Amino acid sequence: MTDELMDYDDALALYDPVLGLEVHVELNTNSKMFCGCSTEFGAEPNTQTCPVCLGLPGSLPVVNGKAVESAMRIGLALGCEIAEWCRFARKNYFYPDMTKDFQTSQYDEPIAFDGSVTIEVDGVPYEIPIERAHMEEDAGKLLHVGGATGRIQGAEYSLIDYNRAGVPLIEIVTKPVRGTGYNAPEVAKAYVSFLRDMLRSLGVSDVRMEQGSLRCDANVSLMPKGTHELGTRTETKNVNSLRSISEALRYEIRRQAAILASGGRIIQETRHWHEDGGYTSPGRNKEQAEDYRYFPEPDLVPIAPSREWVEQLRGTLPEMPSVRTKRLQEVWGFTDREFGDILAGSALDLVEATVEAGASPAGARKWWVTELARRANEAGLELSELAITPAQVAALQKLVDAGTINDKLARQVIDGVLAGEGEPDEVVRSRGLAVVSDSGALEAAVDRAIAADPDAAQKIRDGKVQAAGALIGAVMKEMRGQADAAAVRALVLHRLS
Repeated sequence: MTDELMDYDDALALYDPVLGLEVHVELNTNSKMFCGCSTEFGAEPNTQTCPVCLGLPGSLPVVNGKAVESAMRIGLALGCEIAEWCRFARKNYFYPDMTKDFQTSQYDEPIAFDGSVTIEVDGVPYEIPIERAHMEEDAGKLLHVGGATGRIQGAEYSLIDYNRAGVPLIEIVTKPVRGTGYNAPEVAKAYVSFLRDMLRSLGVSDVRMEQGSLRCDANVSLMPKGTHELGTRTETKNVNSLRSISEALRYEIRRQAAILASGGRIIQETRHWHEDGGYTSPGRNKEQAEDYRYFPEPDLVPIAPSREWVEQLRGTLPEMPSVRTKRLQEVWGFTDREFGDILAGSALDLVEATVEAGASPAGARKWWVTELARRANEAGLELSELAITPAQVAALQKLVDAGTINDKLARQVIDGVLAGEGEPDEVVRSRGLAVVSDSGALEAAVDRAIAADPDAAQKIRDGKVQAAGALIGAVMKEMRGQADAAAVRALVLHRLS
């Protein structure tokens, strides 16, 4: 990396950043955009193809109706107008992962346009104007083999997997986003996070950035302070994590500022973000729209959604994520930090379902954000992929609340549930994990602990209550954790009072 960088604070003192964000969303339809091939992720390469998605001569595409419906619901959730009439176009370019040498997309007639959403960063609202949300098909996937970076530079050869070619894609494009100032990278990150949550709530995509079903092209340009003419932008392609969106934009702002301050000019180009080194590198000179030679797709009829259909879909929109999070935080009574932990761990749906199953908000949060999040991380799984349901977590917490088990024993119950041993109460019975409620057994164990540690006992008699910890620990060890620590403490202090 040889780029000269300006200090970020110095860059923001001289220039105002202007953002432009293009987010590509793979829809979760069962079949592709224009054919019946499966869209399942992870299949053997080139096993989910047909003459249509391979663009073979004589094949004819047919529009996926579910994809059109999803596109309209996305547009409505973004506050967009839904076109009364729109059509597809051919976007011509040469990429090895598009066998047709063109992409079926929408150009000047998108299905949704002129919307806006508002996001918050550190309590400050920012309006994000939406230019359009249009339908298109995804490209295939290139795998560059050999070399150290996984990119084409230095690779020995490249492989092409056409399974992804033709998967329904929605591209959401903002208008220039001004006025974000110092927070520009965080505003972009918050916006994409908002989209991820919104799309998940709509149920139109699994929005898994690590699998490429949600990708962001992050554009940024700089305007000298006091001017209003847009600068030349760069576009960092296919950034696939929220953290990387923020870091890539921060890097580009620093890089562009250094060039402009030295009298240089910005080249309009695509850039690649290098996660390992934290920098961008040049891709290709960025084409203008006319360079793609768009023309109407002759094999597809226009789409003309009736106003009745549009209003019917508007009625299916769920509560938007920003409204829902504010409502739940208020109802549950969590602090910003406590609720932030839930959001950061992608546990909101799970915590809500656990509360609905009968657990307290605090109890639901405790298990999902700590113990279960740790286990998911160790197993390399999403939290929702763990083999335990919200109803089972609620049942677990009820056992704790009833005094049947304590938190330590509850972790063993989780082991059993995850191992497929049954419901929490069944695991308690089969493993013999219930807390010992026999007062005689507890009293005998306390007496043995006192006799075994007379020094600690004498300290307690002398008023040093904190010494009780050693005796409580001894009792809990003897009882294999199957005792109520509070009850043991009360017994110890009673015996030595």
